[in-house]
Amino acid sequence: MDYKKSKAPVNTVTRNIMDLCKDTGNIYESVAIISKRANQISAEIKQDLSKKLAEFASYNDSLEEVFENREQIEISRYYEKLPKASLLATQEFIEGQVYYRDPSKENQN
Repeated sequence: MDYKKSKAPVNTVTRNIMDLCKDTGNIYESVAIISKRANQISAEIKQDLSKKLAEFASYNDSLEEVFENREQIEISRYYEKLPKASLLATQEFIEGQVYYRDPSKENQN
């Protein structure tokens, strides 16, 4: 997923608690869902960044030679400018793009 195209704000935004808990009926459950999704997004971004930076890795045993690669710096700056994973997850939750289920509620029915 291209997180740069997300509508998530780059800065922290004050949210209405009632808007967050309207789908689940419980603010704590909503926050738990958002935090789990934020962890997933963070892992995806980290894996993607590591994969892109691995292309530029040099395997020299010499500590004296440190190369600063312009492309590597640009990639790092791109990922620094992305919204934080928690903001992306909150935006996805508000837009209804997060799938979640509660097995304990499913067993009661």
